[in-house]
Amino acid sequence: MRRLFWVGVGVALTVVVVRRGRELVDHYAPAGTTDAVDGALRVTRALRHARDDFRAGVAEREAELLEALVGDVDLDTVRANAPRHRAELREAFGRPARDDLARDLVARGWADEPVTDPDDDAQAPFF
Repeated sequence: MRRLFWVGVGVALTVVVVRRGRELVDHYAPAGTTDAVDGALRVTRALRHARDDFRAGVAEREAELLEALVGDVDLDTVRANAPRHRAELREAFGRPARDDLARDLVARGWADEPVTDPDDDAQAPFF
């Protein structure tokens, strides 16, 4: 019962403060100020609505593109197995031995060419 009383007191005080505040604004603010504020609020709401629509469209298009790219593949499974697959690929298609590579370069006439790519980024996920 005590809580209900204090809730009622809070509601009554809020109503009084809001009405008194509106009276003060009407009394001291120049004419047309409330119209300008209302216009600014409408523009803000319109921009927020446009932004939300844009974000929803981007998310929808991203989902469409992802579906077209990977189909019904479970990406979490692919990501979980990626290190194992990389290791298998490195074993299967590993670099040739240094001697074989040097012999191959001499045979092709490329002995003076560099054997590694200086721009190769070891942290690129697609290598």
